[in-house]
Amino acid sequence: EILRVPGEPLVGSAQEPQLREGARRINISDLVEPISANTNLQALALDQVRFPKPLPLQTLVAYSDSGAVVDLTRRVNKAGVLDWTAPTGNWTLYALFQGWHGKMVERAGPGGEGNVIDHFDATALRHYLKRFDQAFAGRDVRPLRGFFNDSYEVDDASGQADWTPRLFDEFRKRRGYDLRQHLPALLGKDSADKNARVLCDYRETVSDLLLQNFTEEWRKWSHRQRAIIRNQAHGSPANILDLYAAIDIPETEGTEILRIKFATSAAHVTGKKLVSSESATWLNEHFRSTLWDVKQSLDRYFLGGVNHIFYHGTCYSPQNEPWPGWLFYAAVHFSPRNSWWNDFAAINEYVTRVQSFLQSGKADNDVLLYFPIADFYSERGNALLRHFDGVPRGSRLQATAETLQSRGYAFDFISDRQLQNMKASPAGLHSGGVIYRTVVIPECRYLPLETFEKLIDLAKGGARIVFIGKLPDDVAGFGRLEQRQEKFQKLTKALKFGSADSGQVQQATIGRGAMLISGNLENALTAAGASRETMVDSGLQFFRGNRPEGVYYFIANRSQTNFEGWITLETRANQAALFDAMHGDKGLLPARKSSDGKLQVHLQFAPGESGVVQTLKQSNPSYSTYTFHEPSGTSHELTGTWNLKFISGGPELPKPAQLTQLGSWTDSAGEAGQRFSGTAEYSLRFSAGPGDASGFWLDLGRV
Repeated sequence: EILRVPGEPLVGSAQEPQLREGARRINISDLVEPISANTNLQALALDQVRFPKPLPLQTLVAYSDSGAVVDLTRRVNKAGVLDWTAPTGNWTLYALFQGWHGKMVERAGPGGEGNVIDHFDATALRHYLKRFDQAFAGRDVRPLRGFFNDSYEVDDASGQADWTPRLFDEFRKRRGYDLRQHLPALLGKDSADKNARVLCDYRETVSDLLLQNFTEEWRKWSHRQRAIIRNQAHGSPANILDLYAAIDIPETEGTEILRIKFATSAAHVTGKKLVSSESATWLNEHFRSTLWDVKQSLDRYFLGGVNHIFYHGTCYSPQNEPWPGWLFYAAVHFSPRNSWWNDFAAINEYVTRVQSFLQSGKADNDVLLYFPIADFYSERGNALLRHFDGVPRGSRLQATAETLQSRGYAFDFISDRQLQNMKASPAGLHSGGVIYRTVVIPECRYLPLETFEKLIDLAKGGARIVFIGKLPDDVAGFGRLEQRQEKFQKLTKALKFGSADSGQVQQATIGRGAMLISGNLENALTAAGASRETMVDSGLQFFRGNRPEGVYYFIANRSQTNFEGWITLETRANQAALFDAMHGDKGLLPARKSSDGKLQVHLQFAPGESGVVQTLKQSNPSYSTYTFHEPSGTSHELTGTWNLKFISGGPELPKPAQLTQLGSWTDSAGEAGQRFSGTAEYSLRFSAGPGDASGFWLDLGRV
């Protein structure tokens, strides 16, 4: 229900109505069905609408306590009356009805309002895209680079999209058995083991449908238009690694590197050139985010492997509209209405310089971290489906991923489907133009038989496969269970593990490679030939890539302290150059070799500072030496009167002011200064003092 004042435009939404004096509730009876027949949908801004209507029966099945199953669907007449007499015994009836979650397209543009589509049905998508075919007919749409789909947010409705009319048929085709024969297990009413297995199969089927009937179908349509697709897969009830992999440009969002890495991992593993991000959507309250805040947000994406930044967002607003103009919920406001708009080019030049490296090379990650989706599919929650944004919180996968990240291991996530495309050699695992050292299987209960067989094949080819803690216990799912379990157990028993690495690692040699088991992740990685970047011990974070010139590092000081010192790079090179992406400076770094022949370079990074270190396989005489600045004398406090002059901004320019102590204009320019947002100039005349210094370092303190 929503609220409005009689005779006035509607304000608010279905979920967050705005309360005003004299408002009255709008009942569902005030709306016309179908929802498209309502002429004021833009004003209504509905999130969800459910009209009262009969729900069509999908199936009715009787189950006896002796194990008999009877499909009664055809015994129900149009009036909903069942004509059946139960045989002797105790029977339980399960009925499934096709509901209507009523989720609406959020913040739709004019003409785009209405119900969301059935993402699991290719026919529904084709019907939706047919309208675009009609609009494009006879027109050259090649200037359109691509089509974009925002994050899957059907799950934020009351209820969720967990059904499609052909689900029973699609399930049987993919899982090999009739789901109608096992409804108690689907709904959690059978044994714990069977409940988990049938639920896993159901969720995997929905994942397949979202991948094949929506994502891949949409991509095919877009390619027929000679365009690409950009898609945010997170939030979907599916293995989002597979969804991202099916997209031309995977796009992520958020503030957690592990979440970001799901999109970038799919790009790296499948050899995609670009991976994008919805950047800086929420940093602070409206107009309170600074360009420094924006930079720190962008650096997080770069560290996660993103190389194609998009800002969220820029609102259209009439030129003559009084400040602040038309706004929307995203609070950063990348628009001329923001006081730092004239300085926006500085951060964009920074992004350009960083992305010139990240877009011209490939990731140089050592470790593939397996995403044990079957474990998460098998865990019952509050709803039938589980939606994935990244690493499930509190899981063993999260603990393993956080250890890899914090300890400086360069890694990507990988799915069961993506593992099937891996090739192995004694040099490592090959995919997407990247050579990985190892695959890590976090401690998990279930492992698909096909995945276990593939891991064994990769080991035979020369790969070293790491299992944390133990081998998985069992295969996932319910179909052909005994047959698959028998084969899984046979493969497991064939592995002969022996002690290695002073007993810290158990190793089974297979062909040219091996399988390793250890409760200590780092011991296992060392045995598998993967090494870590020790710069993380000093508060530096990195993304590592490979270009023809050599390995490069995007490095950011995410700590609160200055860094100055030597770091060891896990690569062999003769030289390294630092590219200051913020200012455009570059030059060779002081360099030396470690005892084992690895390159060491000397760096200075202030808190929040970042840059690109490019190692060079061959010495390059065209580079000059990078200049670092250090104080050479004593510091002197600047005293005197500061002159404050307001240059541009609004709502009005305050009068100039004088300050005896440097500080914010909100404390020194009266009420106008407290209201002012824009650019001002602080100036002070002072004597440089004695000496022959060639330059001075001005420290303004915290600005």
